[in-house]
Amino acid sequence: MKFIVSSTYLLKQLQVLGGVINNSNTLPILDNFLFDLKQNSLTVSASDLETTMSSVLEVDSDSEGTIAVPAKLLLETLKTFPEQPLTFTVGDNHTVEINSNHGKYALAYADGNEFPKAVELSEPSSTTLMGDILATAITKTIFAAGNDDLRPVMSGVFFQFSPEELTFVATDAHKLVKYQRADVSASEVAEFIMPKKPLTLLKGILAGSEAEVTIDYNESNAKFSFENTELVCRLIDGKYPNYEAVIPKENPNKLSIARNQFLSSVRRVSIFSNKTTHQIRLKIAGAELNISAEDLDYSNKAEERLTCAYQGDDMQIGFNSRFLSEMLNNLGSEEVSLEMSLPNRAGILTPVDGLDEGEKVTMLVMPVMLNA
Repeated sequence: MKFIVSSTYLLKQLQVLGGVINNSNTLPILDNFLFDLKQNSLTVSASDLETTMSSVLEVDSDSEGTIAVPAKLLLETLKTFPEQPLTFTVGDNHTVEINSNHGKYALAYADGNEFPKAVELSEPSSTTLMGDILATAITKTIFAAGNDDLRPVMSGVFFQFSPEELTFVATDAHKLVKYQRADVSASEVAEFIMPKKPLTLLKGILAGSEAEVTIDYNESNAKFSFENTELVCRLIDGKYPNYEAVIPKENPNKLSIARNQFLSSVRRVSIFSNKTTHQIRLKIAGAELNISAEDLDYSNKAEERLTCAYQGDDMQIGFNSRFLSEMLNNLGSEEVSLEMSLPNRAGILTPVDGLDEGEKVTMLVMPVMLNA
């Protein structure tokens, strides 16, 4: 088994796949990349049992074979090479030799047949969308997903497909984000929960991408295919909570304000808030928004006044400043709208501008009880 490949081309592909590999694996074989060579096409795979990702690379070869190569060692070696052709030759003594312009390097390899096979999806449903749209949907939602191992369904992003639109939802019970695209649809109604890790990988690869992504899915797995890459992952098992029930429908109090100004103010004032509750108080009267925070333990306090457009009754409401600033930071609009009903009901944050045709973002932030 022998092939020739460009050093930078191989490194670029392997760095993407390397994101799948865990730092500590229960199975030693998972510390490797699987190289499957068939003439001029080399399929490289990486897996952590839950997620398997593979890319097809073009190489110069007329042989076939399968080996598992140590990922960390190979990546570290490739990072040091300037652009040049590398020749990989598999020897009899269980080593693969890499020849460069100036030297040769031998790595021990493992038997490729020990590497876990990627799951084949039986009778999958399928839908197609642009890579950039999927990356945006992940970016807009993933930060709101929870980290609680006791509630695994809330640690992922909920995909809801229908012939009318695609909806992506994430929540950790304190904040919720619902991202909708009416300009993309699926052939049938389907819903599944995607884990965070594969989504983070996809987000990194597909940001700004014009590639078409095909999503195949069944009850237990999903497969994302685009260009020369495939990612197969196990879905999170369980039923997603009825998130529509927590989104307040009647919100008579509506505040509109410049996003950057609001965000800077929240960040600044929150420095003076209590370090465990991160509580800030919004007091709205007429066209004035008063943002304040107080840490009674240390006698620290801050207060800022901003002008805003407001329709509704004068009110006071408390929020966790970390959640509020995270949400404001994740929106890309010039102006945002915050709709509220009562101080003990969730506030709805939406962008006023900067959205694509058919795009809709709804963010929900739970209030905190104000100390009198």
